[in-house]
Amino acid sequence: MSTQDISRRRAWVIAARPQTLPAAAAPVIVGTGLAVHDGVFAALPALAALVGAGLIQIGTNFANDYYDAVQGADTDDREGFTRVTAGGLIAPESVKRAMYLTFALAILLGSYLVYVGGVPILVIGLLSVASGIAYTGGPYPLGYHGLGDLFVFVFFGLVAVAGTYYVQAAAVLAAPFTVGIPSGTLPVVALVAALPIAALSTDILVVNNVRDRAEDATTGKRTLVVRFGYGFARAEFVAMLALAYAVPLWFFFREDFTAAVLLPFLTVPTALDITRTMLTETAGEVLNPTLERTGRLLAAYAVLFAVGLSVTELPF
Repeated sequence: MSTQDISRRRAWVIAARPQTLPAAAAPVIVGTGLAVHDGVFAALPALAALVGAGLIQIGTNFANDYYDAVQGADTDDREGFTRVTAGGLIAPESVKRAMYLTFALAILLGSYLVYVGGVPILVIGLLSVASGIAYTGGPYPLGYHGLGDLFVFVFFGLVAVAGTYYVQAAAVLAAPFTVGIPSGTLPVVALVAALPIAALSTDILVVNNVRDRAEDATTGKRTLVVRFGYGFARAEFVAMLALAYAVPLWFFFREDFTAAVLLPFLTVPTALDITRTMLTETAGEVLNPTLERTGRLLAAYAVLFAVGLSVTELPF
């Protein structure tokens, strides 16, 4: 289908990139699973965190679409999914306004989470929005200087999972709008539980950047694979997978979790199949479906891990 055949409504869906929403939902699911295990589950903060994460993801997608186009990073040689700004489907200023509106909605929703979680959530929320814009925009775009992987690992992994746990624990254990981090609201296990989600979210970006390496090298987008080559990117991909599957073992050997934390190992066959593709392929026609499969791997892992974390007693 040519870009001329795409309706305006379809163009906005393409710009929002709903297929990336598992990366937003996964950390909330895992953080909630751990909250259930620890007896601090709070439904409204969890729901607000889920919707807020989705808005930040969509806002970041709009930002990437807009800034990559105006900075010349999206060319006719692009092998990835359609970009609406570069493709002339939606005016740049309209995409920019949609970006700011989406982030504004995230901030508005976040005001409730700030009431629940206090100053720590205010800081995290503002940093998340600022980083979503700075990923491809601003005077020093993170994604253009090899910092995209670190951004994803931190904000779509560590911050998102731990933040989801924190707002629920704060709602149960602390008074509203606390200044510091109340005792018991940010345990070490919340940060450890965040590591697999951080790793698999980073792997989604690795697949994306391997696919786009040739174009990025010509447009000045200095991702890690552009800087260090395919070998480095493949090693990073495998290392992130190894981290993801090591963490359930850490929980398994703790006395306060059951063997259910090993449920994510059901996704190992899919992970191995994706890895085989990543070790041998670079073409967009192969890596586009691989990118979607990696997103589904993240979603499946997150659900299984959350279930495993939430189980406090096995029936056998």
